[in-house]
Amino acid sequence: MPQPPVPRGRGAASNPPNRFERLHVEPDPEAVEAAGQAGATVPTEYFRDHARSVITRNDSPDIPFDASVNPYRGCEHGCIYCYARPYHEYLGLSAGLDFETRIFVKSDAPELLRRELAARSWVPQALALSGVTDPYQPVERRLQITRRCLAVLASCRHPVGVVTKSPLVTRDADLLGELASVGAAQVSVSIPTADEALRRVMEPRAATAAARFDAVARLREAGIPAGVLVSPIIPGLTDHEVPRLLRLAAEAGACFAGYTLVRLPHAVGPLFDAWLARHFPDRRERVLNRVRDVRGGRLHDARFGVRMRGTGTLAEFTADLFRVACERAGLPARGPELSAAAFRRPGSQPGLFDEVAPGASDDASRPFDPRPEG
Repeated sequence: MPQPPVPRGRGAASNPPNRFERLHVEPDPEAVEAAGQAGATVPTEYFRDHARSVITRNDSPDIPFDASVNPYRGCEHGCIYCYARPYHEYLGLSAGLDFETRIFVKSDAPELLRRELAARSWVPQALALSGVTDPYQPVERRLQITRRCLAVLASCRHPVGVVTKSPLVTRDADLLGELASVGAAQVSVSIPTADEALRRVMEPRAATAAARFDAVARLREAGIPAGVLVSPIIPGLTDHEVPRLLRLAAEAGACFAGYTLVRLPHAVGPLFDAWLARHFPDRRERVLNRVRDVRGGRLHDARFGVRMRGTGTLAEFTADLFRVACERAGLPARGPELSAAAFRRPGSQPGLFDEVAPGASDDASRPFDPRPEG
């Protein structure tokens, strides 16, 4: 059977079977061949997510937050290594192309967030925005759901830590700056590589590293604590870039840095393997073997306490490399602690005189348009 064509601007080349589904549809070989000759493209589709709550809780001991808000499920950035891909299987979809082309939008997230923060049972604590998929993927520019969530958090001075790889985060510097003024905001920008050729195939719809470093600089100029996550570090592929990335982070004004080792759970392992075979066949075995070296002989080790940093000699070497590079760049390994001291509980409904963030008022009343951009 012909190999599936690589869709233009996508990380995955196919939809592997869903581990929860008994049936899987294989594409017609002639259709695959014709698509390859024509130059395949796969449009992005958006679907309304009728979530009843928006704050997700976890009890993982190796994640530095207990609660998060995820305005989107799936991510158009298409990062081939993304550990969140298997979450799409819980929706009856695939961790492959489905994850990056079928995006579920929580259009009511700001209203749900306000309601949950208003509950007397809610104890203010650092919220991650977001803990799974990027809150600033391309459609956010139009829908502004993340911005409206930040407007809710700013109105009640609730602490939030943003994790993103998009320069779009600088659009919301006004809200983040308001929160930062009471010690309630920080931003972590993920930058795993400064190699643009690698970035184009590994994170096909994400911004360049230069644009992300510029975003860090602009956030710092606005008085917002911002740092860089060298995440993920991929042994044998990106680990040699660690010192350079941290030096560039320091030059951009980053006030902290962190890292994780690549995680390849469930379908992500085979997807990543196929991606290596397409783009880096000469390095494929070396990269996979080094991933196994830090994962106890497997491509993924889900155990708490080791899944973020790995185990073994190579994992220890990577930790030492990162520590020394941070010391040379003058970067602490952690950002400032977020404070909930200024928190003020919102009403269950927006008040008549509640301040609405600039740029958020139109979207607050505009119905969700599920059609793709453009």
